[in-house]
Amino acid sequence: MKTGRRTVAVATFVGALGLSALSAPAAQAADTGITVSDIVINKGKPIVVGTSQVVEPSISFRVALPSGYSTADPSRYDAYPFLYRGSIATAADTGENYIGPGSYTCYETDAKHARCEGSLYIDPHPSRDHVDSNSDATTWKVGVSLKLWKADGGLKTGELETRSTTAQLKRAAKATTDASPEPVTKGKSITVTGKLTRANWSTKKYDAYSGRTVSLQYRAKGADSYQTLKKATTSSTGALKATVTASADGYYRWVYYGNSTTGVATSAADYVDVR
Repeated sequence: MKTGRRTVAVATFVGALGLSALSAPAAQAADTGITVSDIVINKGKPIVVGTSQVVEPSISFRVALPSGYSTADPSRYDAYPFLYRGSIATAADTGENYIGPGSYTCYETDAKHARCEGSLYIDPHPSRDHVDSNSDATTWKVGVSLKLWKADGGLKTGELETRSTTAQLKRAAKATTDASPEPVTKGKSITVTGKLTRANWSTKKYDAYSGRTVSLQYRAKGADSYQTLKKATTSSTGALKATVTASADGYYRWVYYGNSTTGVATSAADYVDVR
């Protein structure tokens, strides 16, 4: 047996996928003896989701098998983490408030142990139930589905386990920037406007995000980093506006640093030629 050999690759699961295959069995099922450890979701960072684009946060974990089972025969066991809210049994059984794996691959480290890596699958499309309410922007629990299969392919036993690990889902935000006039005379005023919007998972649109403190940043031509010049608060329409004095050619942008329910937003930079 070659250490590091791939033991199992799981095809992409769209949504909760007929949970006869994906969901773990009832909580009263017998202990499988499988141990799943070292679970890391999205490298420990918040998961930011917009209104249309599929998001596939990374997952990694390790699996240890019970007596009588070997990584050389991956068809005899099944183990993977998932995200859920509310009841773990209900989430796994119905697919509501459930985010499962998209694909993952496990590599054996010895006959009883494997390391696995892959991704979860989150589709904000209205036909999916992954993020269909703004209340989904919160802390999600991590559960584990564990199953052992008989040699004839029948299910031997399975169980659901919850973990202390959690993952934060956040609504995506967008920012825009427009600096004028362009070009401008040195010493004259530059007005920098913009807008901050945030994903509405209920309507699948981006709405104005009012009352938020946003930083106006500047990077001189040829420089490597931005510096914050001013801060402004978004209006009821999400609008931003600030005035600065033109000193040298450079780039202006708005940056919103996010909060517990909303991701970071950095606008494209607008270049101003100072003469």
